[in-house]
Amino acid sequence: MTLKLCVAQLNFFVGDLDGNVRKIVDAAHQAYASGARLLLTPELSLCGYAAEDLFLRPAFIQACDDALLRLASQLAGLKGMAVVVGHPTGGTETRTRSVATQRRFNAASVLREGQVVASYAKRELPNYQVFDERRYFQPGDGVCVFEAGEGADSVRVGLLICEDAWFEEPAKLARQAGAQLLAVINASPFHIGKGYEREAVMAQRVQATGLPLVYAHLVGGQDEVVFEGHSFALNSDASLAGRASSFKEQLFELQLDQGPNGLRLTGGVEPVRSPEADLWDALVLGVRDYIGKNGFPGVLLGLSGGIDSALVLAVAVDALGASKVRTVMMPSPYTADISWLDAREMAQCMGVRYDEISIVPEFEAFKASLAGEFAGLALDATEENIQARIRGTLLMALSNKFGSIVLTTGNKSEMATGYCTLYGDMAGGFAVIKDLAKTQVFRMARWRNAHDPYDTCANPIPDRIITRAPSAELRPDQTDQDSLPPYDILDAIVERYMENDESIDALIADGFSKEDVEKVTRLIKVNEYKRRQSPVGIRVTHRSFGKDWRYPITNRFRA
Repeated sequence: MTLKLCVAQLNFFVGDLDGNVRKIVDAAHQAYASGARLLLTPELSLCGYAAEDLFLRPAFIQACDDALLRLASQLAGLKGMAVVVGHPTGGTETRTRSVATQRRFNAASVLREGQVVASYAKRELPNYQVFDERRYFQPGDGVCVFEAGEGADSVRVGLLICEDAWFEEPAKLARQAGAQLLAVINASPFHIGKGYEREAVMAQRVQATGLPLVYAHLVGGQDEVVFEGHSFALNSDASLAGRASSFKEQLFELQLDQGPNGLRLTGGVEPVRSPEADLWDALVLGVRDYIGKNGFPGVLLGLSGGIDSALVLAVAVDALGASKVRTVMMPSPYTADISWLDAREMAQCMGVRYDEISIVPEFEAFKASLAGEFAGLALDATEENIQARIRGTLLMALSNKFGSIVLTTGNKSEMATGYCTLYGDMAGGFAVIKDLAKTQVFRMARWRNAHDPYDTCANPIPDRIITRAPSAELRPDQTDQDSLPPYDILDAIVERYMENDESIDALIADGFSKEDVEKVTRLIKVNEYKRRQSPVGIRVTHRSFGKDWRYPITNRFRA
């Protein structure tokens, strides 16, 4: 037997049911013309992932049910073609204490020649990290095995949805029901290293069942999460049969043949990528889709001559092109000459609009207005924050006037410790690097210089920006390390305490100084109120300051 199949690794738009239907129809026709008789689309492809509290609206579920029937009718002419579509669906209504509750399922249906011939409800509902599926769905309890292909070329396919494949029972039940091939449709947000982790876990599933497996994954950015594609296929011996591109739309083609040792998949294999390449492409795709899907004409950012704004500028240009990026240098009395020079050099290299607006007049006006109140008091963080807030006001005024969204430039180390100013450098619409630690910022700047797709400058991010000591330049001779541990120590504490939930005592026992640990963890705790007011930004680690992190602001726990 021989069966050609395709994975529609596509970028769907949450809530755009008509657009998503067209995208699936176009993919199905293209796959059919190439000889494929099975097309897999990702989890919840019909409505886009994740639709969050849209799932709670009965009108949304009804619209998805209607769209599924429209989609089926538009595929009626593809004789012998099976199309698997992920979608939400409503079930029976239940009542508890006179309150009506509509049961909802994260489902997938098999469409063939205009009909819905089979459906399956996801059994395992994740409720950790960014996942909140138990808020929206009830678990299914069924099994779905359907026929793909025709006659001697037909195969029995066991259908699973994402989290189902991370547990033994759903795949085992599919095999017991006669499955010869496992098809897993997915929408699993990216974090560094997640793609190869999935391959390893699916290899365990293949080894446990003895069945080949196709993993169909979503690609695209949705608010703070990014889906990287990286669909793949494994043979029954757990060897890699094919791997799709990462961070790109693709109709990923595979062929299933009867070999001497059973069914065997073959397909193209994209090479293994470095963590830095994945991270860069995640940032670029996250910016491109947030800006594009929300209809912003472009972006603007404050370019300071420092490493953070330099990295954000490079990401923005790669994502949108230079014509949609504007930079503004806003020098204060404490801005060093080299900051001006480096900012100008990078803007010229990147080909973006560059303007300079001094904040000195505004700063002097603020100080004059407050002179009576502040008489006899020394300069401190108050005056530093005034400068940051002047800059935030100017950027937001330009945004309001011209429609471009402000990209903020704060990193995870700053967000963790509160080294950022409310209504100042935190003012903006999208936080590009809020989940990158400062050490990662430096590493990615060097990586971007070594992988310049334009080859217009020797180093798009000037070397001096990378090598000079980081500074907010809000007072004379200021550096970040005046009041923080070195970034390698700071970032290690943040990673272990915040991302991995290790205790203060464990960190001290492992050799970190008590002073550093207590200072950093205290700063993390007391600055939760700031992070609650920060703009949404791209998640690239397994735990970001966002949906992954839900700590009370009012809190006395100190371990």
